[in-house]
Amino acid sequence: MRKEKTIRCGKSAETLPPISNFSSRREWENAAWRKVVESRKLMQLLLTPNERHDLVMRAAVLEALASGKLHRQISREFFVSLQTINAVKKAMNENGYRSYLDRSKTERKKRDMSTILSTPRRSGMPHRTKYGTVYLP
Repeated sequence: MRKEKTIRCGKSAETLPPISNFSSRREWENAAWRKVVESRKLMQLLLTPNERHDLVMRAAVLEALASGKLHRQISREFFVSLQTINAVKKAMNENGYRSYLDRSKTERKKRDMSTILSTPRRSGMPHRTKYGTVYLP
């Protein structure tokens, strides 16, 4: 077994478990995440102020949704978008948060493929005019 890696945070040191102690990277990642979450100093070191703000806002939205507040009321109270509130609500239902960017990637692929299949074929040569593109035979 390997020794735990020591991370220096100012004068104190934090340790992460060695990856060799786990059967999979996912198990190690979960154990390391628990260590990071437990350590306030590591959180301060690794998260930007913007990331900390986002995390706090999502937690506040989660708590407000659990207490039964309306979306618009939450939006006005915490100055967050309805999109963020809906993402947190979906995270509650799916047991995991995915950003709007991650969600849009899969949804965009579905939408793009459906528009390609449903777009009618134009015949003739396209000619650009000041009124738009016109197809002439």
